[in-house]
Amino acid sequence: MTEPESLESPEPADALAPWRAAWPRALAAWSRYTRLSAPQLCETTVAAANAGLQGSFAMIRLADQRVVIDLEAARALGLAGLEVEILAHEIGHHVLAPASVTDHLRLLARIRRGLPTLERHAPLVANLYTDLLINDRLQRQAGLRMADVFARLGRSDGKAATRRTGLVWQLYLGICEQLWQRPGELATGVDPRMKAALATDAWLGARVVRVYANDWLEGAGRFAALLLPYLVQDMALPPAARSMLDTLEACEGADPTGIIGIDAGEEGGAIHPVRDSAITGLEATEEEPAVKRGGGQRREPFDFGEILRAAGIRLSESEVAIRYYRELALPYLVPFPTRAMPQAPEAQMEALEPWSVGDPLDEIDWLHSVMLSPRPIPGLTTLRRSYGLEPAMAPRPEPVDLDMFVDSSASMPNPRISLSYPALAGAIIALSALRAGAAVRVTLWSGKRQVLTTPGFVRDERAILEVLTGFFGGNTAFPIHQLRDTYCGTGLHPVPRSRSTHLLMISDNGIDTMFDKDERRNSGWDVAASALAAGGAGGTMALELWRRGQGDDPLEGWETLQRAVREQGWQITALSRMEDLTDFARRFSRQHYAGGTR
Repeated sequence: MTEPESLESPEPADALAPWRAAWPRALAAWSRYTRLSAPQLCETTVAAANAGLQGSFAMIRLADQRVVIDLEAARALGLAGLEVEILAHEIGHHVLAPASVTDHLRLLARIRRGLPTLERHAPLVANLYTDLLINDRLQRQAGLRMADVFARLGRSDGKAATRRTGLVWQLYLGICEQLWQRPGELATGVDPRMKAALATDAWLGARVVRVYANDWLEGAGRFAALLLPYLVQDMALPPAARSMLDTLEACEGADPTGIIGIDAGEEGGAIHPVRDSAITGLEATEEEPAVKRGGGQRREPFDFGEILRAAGIRLSESEVAIRYYRELALPYLVPFPTRAMPQAPEAQMEALEPWSVGDPLDEIDWLHSVMLSPRPIPGLTTLRRSYGLEPAMAPRPEPVDLDMFVDSSASMPNPRISLSYPALAGAIIALSALRAGAAVRVTLWSGKRQVLTTPGFVRDERAILEVLTGFFGGNTAFPIHQLRDTYCGTGLHPVPRSRSTHLLMISDNGIDTMFDKDERRNSGWDVAASALAAGGAGGTMALELWRRGQGDDPLEGWETLQRAVREQGWQITALSRMEDLTDFARRFSRQHYAGGTR
């Protein structure tokens, strides 16, 4: 098909018609079975901005699988007659790359690996990479005029052909020329000093697109490494090119999951294409780095948040940390409790009916018979009870509430920056307790005035995780007043709660400050003893402690902890490293909250 001679915009009254007519054809370009909601066609740029589209004439939303088009901007760029190509391209983002929120986040993670110190450009590189994959598929297999879209955009700049553009855009157009065998037709204004290098890298980029067309996540790191030196030198894009960026905010409003674990090959895949024998066709050398690595490693919370922000997901640091630790804790939680089935029916009185002569004598209900008539007449005023069967329910156990104190002093990591095992263990135990039907109070503590706690014993998952993911980083001074005000009355006498409560301390040897004197000169020993008595379900300490005898001197506070075990019955789990808290949390959750019924 040839391009129309005139690029003038249609009348506004007819603006929607060609786009609506092109939608079924655009879907069919991928498959006759492809189904998506109709595109959101905005007749003005103002309407498009209200829909969240800014700086481009098209965008996708992965959260609700929608395509949004700014018709006014498309007319201004001279794209009339290419409605099928544009819509098919946007559909490609939903069915090919990135296709889902999780895969888009995984794509950004891999591209960030290939852009050391320039990770902020990952959304741009991801957009360019997926555009190449989609456009090549549509140009070659669907027979659409994707090259004509670039030709129109080039003319829409209204400047001389010798106008210089950024090196990144020149390389991108050079890759398109290599893919579709159109040398010199799309890339203009190329710096003669860079012509040879651009031609070589354009060939490598085209090879990345073709070789990894069916495994595009594997090729993402290589594409990023290819663009890295050009991003360092000059990444300016012409206005028409920027109007094509349609996935920069693709995940806005989405619920991110599945990217805490690092993919196998994510780190090893961030290599320059010239070092990949699958791309160059050369035999692999001994120096060629291995590109496959085993998975199983976790991303740090800071990296997790950066990936979310790169995808257009706007969350506060607290929200990012809450999502991170919730997802990380899920595999360790106890199963949801089950309800016991009735085992044997029980007879329940339902009504009274006449007792007749010949019925068993012991079935007469004398009380109701005499109430009916003081002179019982057999068969007339005598009554008997009628019974029905009701299912008998097994007794329902009441879960033990949890009062958790988590150390947030300078010896602990910041949960919002790096993986904090105390926060993870707290999340595992607290969420397991919620599943079992218990209420939880979490207290984060460091110095005397550095205390953050939930509003009492709650069943609010978000409130619990918000406290667990906070951080103080100060000195170590246990908040004795929290125990005193909750469990102690006049004279430090125990004041039991309405439900049994287990006390849990997650800390290191700094927990011995719990037995110091409080601001009222009360002994911490007396407060702790009263708290245990009032809780009625015991107390546990999970502490990172060096094994006694590893150093030259005994562990500071060791004698205090031994006394707590002897005199008050605390159960102490000594850990040699914080990583062991995960296993402790799993065991503790199963011991206290698994196997219950609801």
